[in-house]
Amino acid sequence: MQARTASTAAPPATPETALRIGIVGLGLMGTACATRLGGAGLSLAGYDVDPARRAAFTGPGRVAAAELADLVTCDVVVLAVFDTTQVEQVVEGDSGLLNAAQKAGRKPVVLCVSTCDPDRMAALAQRCAAAGLPFAEMPISGTSGTLARGEAVGLVAGAEADLQRATPVLDALCSSRHILGPVGNGSRAKLAVNLVLGLNRSALAEGLVFASELGLDPERFLDVLIGSAAYSRVMQVKGRMMATRQFEPLQGKVDQSLKDFRLILEQAAVRGQALPFANIYADLLEGCVARGDSARDNSFIVEAIARCRTTSISPSEDPA
Repeated sequence: MQARTASTAAPPATPETALRIGIVGLGLMGTACATRLGGAGLSLAGYDVDPARRAAFTGPGRVAAAELADLVTCDVVVLAVFDTTQVEQVVEGDSGLLNAAQKAGRKPVVLCVSTCDPDRMAALAQRCAAAGLPFAEMPISGTSGTLARGEAVGLVAGAEADLQRATPVLDALCSSRHILGPVGNGSRAKLAVNLVLGLNRSALAEGLVFASELGLDPERFLDVLIGSAAYSRVMQVKGRMMATRQFEPLQGKVDQSLKDFRLILEQAAVRGQALPFANIYADLLEGCVARGDSARDNSFIVEAIARCRTTSISPSEDPA
């Protein structure tokens, strides 16, 4: 495992790095990728199935692609879609990048930044290699906000030659990153990171709810937490949103977190490993989705915990 850390500022463009970069998926993470890549002086082409997102993408140094296949003229194509199935469709679908690249005689490097099933990603990379299409992954550890500010960490995996071609993109997106070996390892690391992150987020939410029930002001108590032995970075990224119950700006959605935890639990089940806390967190997320809160910021977990009530027992009563 190799780590690389540098300044969080996007590097300036040079003639050697003035590449044309495609982005597939113009939601939260895709837009944050565009912010970083555009800030590095790279020319961008974006595609999304949503026409409104394509229209919003246009601007200086940016063009919206009318078709997914148009992106094979780019040097690197970044995939920032929702899940593994969408990645496979974008690459291998009838109008996907692989067919378009073969027809055009082009071989752009495809770089996936989404959180995906590691086994399916490894298999996809092998199929792409057999067809002559470079494929690598760099799932992002961080929110769309931290990515846009250059504070996210990249979990990089792929063939060395493919990563070398994509270096200007890797540098622009995440100056701090870890090189983890073949494709699949990046996704494995991301799932393990997200397990810890999600549980940190839920622990923070439960602590704030508990403090509030004890009569403490949650905002003031958050400051106590930040300075305490219980500190985790999630307190600064999501704490204020939880303490104030104000869930904007949106940085990572409930349904995305649930998708990740379903993957985590699937991977653990295959290996016979129980993850009791992960199951509880996933159940809370399922409850949010069932109530129509799937598009809320994942800090909304504090509301799910606040809704959990039990029969109170008077101090004078015998709980037995």
